[in-house]
Amino acid sequence: MASLKILTKSFAGWVICCCCCLPLLLSSPLPLRGPGLASTAHHACRLRKINFQQPYIRNRTYTLAKMARVSDQDTDNRLIGQQLYANIKENNRCYMMKRIVEIVVTDVLLTKVKDQYPYVEEVAQFFASLNSELSRCKFSGNREHIERNLEELKSKMKQLGENGKTKAIGELDLLFDYTENACTDAPKKGGNKKKN
Repeated sequence: MASLKILTKSFAGWVICCCCCLPLLLSSPLPLRGPGLASTAHHACRLRKINFQQPYIRNRTYTLAKMARVSDQDTDNRLIGQQLYANIKENNRCYMMKRIVEIVVTDVLLTKVKDQYPYVEEVAQFFASLNSELSRCKFSGNREHIERNLEELKSKMKQLGENGKTKAIGELDLLFDYTENACTDAPKKGGNKKKN
């Protein structure tokens, strides 16, 4: 009889625990860490593909780049290219492009050059809106390589002087494509080749 009382008391305790405490534990938010945090950061570093599928802004960007390339006297250097990704993990490439877009918009497009070329303000506004969408995009891991590559870009532009700005404008089409490839989940160009 005594063992029956103990069994019913402990059973009642388990029932109360399962009915009251378990739902509280399951409904409480858990701190983000590990893969959950990475996926949140990953989503913050993503743009919608439709941003890059607008023919009007794509044409304006490519036309502006083509016009500036005519004035570019330096054919040996390239500002936008694979060298930007040296020692940068793939999950940080969108963050890298966000920072490069920021530099090009503030240090190039919103300077006196906007009076030299048509469409500069429209293209600057487009890239600024992309950066605004990426405002919560943060780097993950070591920032050292990102900062070094950005400094090399700035240094090269400064070394080229006014032609550095012309070169940056002449590579807006590359900036457009690199940002699209790094920040959307779109298939990379050349990935759908037909097999014979």
